[in-house]
Amino acid sequence: MARHAYPNILEGKVVPLVLFVGFLELAGVVGALITALAWSLSSIVYRVATGRKVPGLVILSTVGLTAKTIAALATGSLVVYFLQPTISTFLVGLAFLISVPLGKPLAERLAHDFCPFDAETADHPQLRNFFLRLSLLWAVTSLVNGAITAWMLFTQSVTTFVVIKSFMGPVMTAITIAVAVFLFRRRMARAGVSVVFGSSMAVGPA
Repeated sequence: MARHAYPNILEGKVVPLVLFVGFLELAGVVGALITALAWSLSSIVYRVATGRKVPGLVILSTVGLTAKTIAALATGSLVVYFLQPTISTFLVGLAFLISVPLGKPLAERLAHDFCPFDAETADHPQLRNFFLRLSLLWAVTSLVNGAITAWMLFTQSVTTFVVIKSFMGPVMTAITIAVAVFLFRRRMARAGVSVVFGSSMAVGPA
């Protein structure tokens, strides 16, 4: 999965970020915004012109980048450009948090989207309890991430904000996933269930 996603992340996220930071001092705010957006748009145009598939991540990144660039140019404020994803992070955290007292943990719904469970497993009390705690964990990390991002946005320089934010998000996500896996294995162990992660298997011709 990582090998498959890496080129799309590089093209849709990393390169625009590097171009923005690189051109911020050379061409100013407007030049940096336009350069990053031009890369994303030209990437899609090139793929379409050559008959190649346009990855969904590249499309989503370009749409978001276009909307933020238009808003920033229209208002003349970079705060508007970076505020949208910060608000989204807060809203995601609130969504996870609200789902806990309702007894319908958002983490459980997302897990079923990626890995369907049989009825007996899905109704296991230990698993349901784990998803409640996992939703609370994601709520806390998302709200903390949003709070730190908002503080940096209003107190730090643009370059410092962009560099730190680009690393802070993935690092916090990785830490949250690691903690989630640890809690999951411990919770299942208490219930007498062994968790074994499957390895890749080559599938030969039928």
